[in-house]
Amino acid sequence: MSVHVIFEPTKCQGYANCLIEAPEIWDFDEENNRAVLRLTEPDDALRSKAEASARCCPAQAIRLEERTP
Repeated sequence: MSVHVIFEPTKCQGYANCLIEAPEIWDFDEENNRAVLRLTEPDDALRSKAEASARCCPAQAIRLEERTP
């Protein structure tokens, strides 16, 4: 099973906790003060980082969805 990252940019408040937890998955747009999702389908090696980035978002702008192949 793989994980799919769902990001709602309008909810993002620019804390950048996701970027701190998973810089492989996230970037930050300083002009708009919000996170940018770079990788919607992280591989298994990044799964725990994707989970951490969703867990640490105070605005709850990130959620994960399980995908079956």
